Amino acid sequence: MRDKGVISQAEYESAMRDLAETVGARASQEGTAVMGKWATTLYGFIEADSIWDSTRTLNDLPGNAAIVRPGQANHDNSRFTFGARNSRIGFRLKAPEVASIRPSAQAEMDFLGTQLPIGNGQPYFGSEGAFFTNPTFRIRHMNLKLETPVVDLLFGQYWQLFGWQPVYQPNTVEIQGVPGEVYSRTPQLRISKTLKTEPVTFEIAVAATRPVQRDNGFPDGQGGIRLAFNDWTAVQTVGATGTQISPMSFAATGLLRRVNVNQVAATPKATNDFTVSALAVDGFVPIVPGTKARKENSLALNGEFATGYGFADMYTGLTGGITFPAIPPTMAGGMSTPFNADIDPGIVTYDPSGSLHGIQWTSYLIGAQYYLPGLNGDVWISGNYSHIESANIERLNPSAFAPTGLLKAYDWFDALLFFKPTPAVQFGVEYANYNSMYAEGTHARNHRVQLSGFFIY
Repeated sequence: MRDKGVISQAEYESAMRDLAETVGARASQEGTAVMGKWATTLYGFIEADSIWDSTRTLNDLPGNAAIVRPGQANHDNSRFTFGARNSRIGFRLKAPEVASIRPSAQAEMDFLGTQLPIGNGQPYFGSEGAFFTNPTFRIRHMNLKLETPVVDLLFGQYWQLFGWQPVYQPNTVEIQGVPGEVYSRTPQLRISKTLKTEPVTFEIAVAATRPVQRDNGFPDGQGGIRLAFNDWTAVQTVGATGTQISPMSFAATGLLRRVNVNQVAATPKATNDFTVSALAVDGFVPIVPGTKARKENSLALNGEFATGYGFADMYTGLTGGITFPAIPPTMAGGMSTPFNADIDPGIVTYDPSGSLHGIQWTSYLIGAQYYLPGLNGDVWISGNYSHIESANIERLNPSAFAPTGLLKAYDWFDALLFFKPTPAVQFGVEYANYNSMYAEGTHARNHRVQLSGFFIY
């Protein structure tokens, strides 16, 4: 469409950014229906996964779930999973440019929606067959965008600005987010500005996002800056399918939020207000360059460091197993009752003295991608390592050493081989290792072998 004059160079670059995470360099080849200057692009992929785990801990989407401790049946027996729930479908819609304002919208969905837990014989559990063969269709992205000569505006559900997602996500066949990876989407209102020159591109953005706590009078605040060096590039695959040519770049982002947590009482009469914050630094560094004309022999590193308080929701399924204290009995010999804190678990909690604290987490993730010589970038190897740890979770909930216990730290790594027999079909095979460390020092490990196939359209 750009070559035919249907869209401008700026509109072309905007479309490439919107589609790159899913289809990468294929974005410019996607099927587009054009009526006048209106255009709708269909994109996505069909994914099929086969997964062997050495324990009965994880679903196809691992997240940050703690591995079951040794000595239990679910630790000492394996699990094999087939699934297609991560398959994705998306539409990008473009309207005519008016007075230098470029309007567009994005609707992207997959089949990983929230469902009842799977189990046997209990009315509040769903069946295994329904979970894997009739998965729930859900929103990934649903937003409108206005790009102007002054600033760009995005309104709707999209990646969190924190971590400058999805630019620095690791290359893996696993359904993300993996342990220790910042990975989250949310409704938001974002304003950004891009200043592009031949050698460098500078971006700055701020966003008001859905507050972590619904009963809150203020949105969360996020902000960030990113600097890219356009002349130093390498091949990068974001996630499993988003192969593209990316410049060396670095980003720094921050998060500030305020929570209002009910006092510990059967009928709370007041709240305790508390402010938490977090910081993330990300980078992509070409070691051996790669270009659109020469993808083979390209080597690059990606990395992420994040630290802060009260931001566990930026990771997938992370709570650390921490809870809120129960409401004391009203009379001697009575029983304690559960406390409704009016906020999701894992963000903040009360310590034994009754003071409110944010749960602290620090994580880092590093990855490498190497595209083998002589194969036009169609065969490559990659590997990733991540670590996440809490400095205060044990102190805030010192007695919670139940079988599900407190997760103090998590190590994860994987090694992968990818190959493309045709431009539209891709396979990846992986070995991954999960190591959960509980607060009292117990280690629980899971070994995973995964083969995934993708048809990218």
